Amino acid sequence: MTRFNISAALLIAGTLSACGPETNRLTPVSNPSLYSVNQPVVQRSDFVFDLAAAGGGVPSSERARLADWFDSLDLRYGDRVYITDQGYSDPRSRDDIADVAADYGLLLSEGAPFSVGSAAPGMLRVIVSRTRATVPGCPIWEDQMVGAPETTSTNFGCATNSNLANMIADPNDLVRGQTGDMMRDVQGSKAVKLYRERTPGGSGGK
Repeated sequence: MTRFNISAALLIAGTLSACGPETNRLTPVSNPSLYSVNQPVVQRSDFVFDLAAAGGGVPSSERARLADWFDSLDLRYGDRVYITDQGYSDPRSRDDIADVAADYGLLLSEGAPFSVGSAAPGMLRVIVSRTRATVPGCPIWEDQMVGAPETTSTNFGCATNSNLANMIADPNDLVRGQTGDMMRDVQGSKAVKLYRERTPGGSGGK
């Protein structure tokens, strides 16, 4: 089991939204605007696990090892689970791994990270990618009030964006957001329809 850290990750400063304003090289100590320079930075860590797979799927002992590994990682929403098999393609094995991931409420993702390499022949490599959002350097207490130019506090944005980074369930959403679901919630639509068309209580003299 090996861990790969991608420390260069995805810097969100100035790009938290697609139409975010230009920072013009603003810094926390030189920020005459009302723009929040202290923005979340998203970092990704990749964890890999190799397991044996027979032609008829993944043996139960290997599935148990995989589940134990998921437990040790505290696998949760926001994690991405991939498979790389170096040309060894067995739909049954993929389904077996997908079943284990489903017990944690996750689906298999497509497009495994290139940084983790491939498993040995006859082996399957399972990759868990986890992202974490932080606001580096916060809090910042460097204001010099006497004789200082008119600037926004160096600590401006630290509280709000640090709370956002800590509370967001999937830090990947800070990078690319979520795409809309074209499927309609039939049950939800039915409930709304009944609410809108229901005769108000007390009508008709009752």
